[in-house]
Amino acid sequence: MNKVLDRTELEAMVRAGLAHAKAHTIDKVDSVLKLPAKNYFDEGIFEAEVSQIFRRVPLLLAVTAEIGKPGDFKTLTAAGVPVLVTRGQDGEVRAFVNSCSHRGTAVATEDRGNARRFVCPYHGWTFSQKGELMGIASAEDFGEIDKSCYGLVQLRVTERAGLIWGILDPKSTLSFDTFLAGYDKLLEHFAFEDWHFFSSRTLPGPNWKIAYDGYLDFYHLPVLHKNTFGEAMSNQANYYNWGPHQRVQAPTRDMEAFEDKPASEWPMDAMLNGVWTIFPHVSIASFNGGGRAVMISQLLPGAKVGESTTTQMYLMEKAPNETQAKEAYDQFEFLKYVVAEEDYVTGFRQQVALKNGGRDHVLFGENEGGAQRFHKWVEKLIQTPDDQLEAVFAAG
Repeated sequence: MNKVLDRTELEAMVRAGLAHAKAHTIDKVDSVLKLPAKNYFDEGIFEAEVSQIFRRVPLLLAVTAEIGKPGDFKTLTAAGVPVLVTRGQDGEVRAFVNSCSHRGTAVATEDRGNARRFVCPYHGWTFSQKGELMGIASAEDFGEIDKSCYGLVQLRVTERAGLIWGILDPKSTLSFDTFLAGYDKLLEHFAFEDWHFFSSRTLPGPNWKIAYDGYLDFYHLPVLHKNTFGEAMSNQANYYNWGPHQRVQAPTRDMEAFEDKPASEWPMDAMLNGVWTIFPHVSIASFNGGGRAVMISQLLPGAKVGESTTTQMYLMEKAPNETQAKEAYDQFEFLKYVVAEEDYVTGFRQQVALKNGGRDHVLFGENEGGAQRFHKWVEKLIQTPDDQLEAVFAAG
């Protein structure tokens, strides 16, 4: 990647982290938060979250490495909406509701593929990469319609930092710039557009907020994960935020060896450590299985309040050789175990206990400022009408 990027914010975070590490401190918020327990199991609250958050704000639909070539496409279901994401012959990424304008079924049924056009499997209507209705089967028998009015329903998308965001509500006017609050400029330092897409899979999980709490939480690492990786981990974290998006970073001395060098020589991989979360549903964590790698976790609410899905995408900075691929596979399998058998098993137990245990609230401590900020954003957006959404994000 030839683009020269401003490292000022990253360097400031390194210095802040080093200062905290040496002083054995972390940034804390002012008080403990009491959150109603029903927020995790109430059907009405869940329905409001889906409609007011997931249907209205940009969601991470794909990564550039998944659909890098003209004709590449991906399908997924996001908050109940079937979505088709494709890269046209012109190189542009577009997204559509994956629903034929004739009778409504999906026009693309494979998870991924490459196609110049999409042919509905029900009656054979054909659509272009731009979503245009190109052909009607047995048109002379069907009757006269204006094909220009019956293309696929298009969704607004943007491709930045090797990541592809889209908004599920076709009527939404929320600006991507306002929503991202400059966070995409930080993510550009990863240069994901040049990375290799290694593998992906989808795991079932508990209520989406129970699951997402864990991605914002280092407090649990040495306890819940003591038998896997947590024994050597700190339970402390500092949080940096850009609007609702947050970087979670342990106060670390990792950069201490580089203090005597000019900041321009500090290694980028070390400067980008920690967990980068994208509101409301994404976590990006760095690993070294098979070489420099990240796991991007894309968390989406399920059909019911107690269900969610997490798609884990493993990206590698460089395409692996055979040995590196084996290491990457082992790392990816390990991460599956940690999330499914430790985080989400605990989350399912938590969900049952909260719904049936008679407890009216849960607690987030002064050391859990990231989760406090996340839940306050959730509550704020549920209460925000459409015509005020832009202003709420602009205000931060």
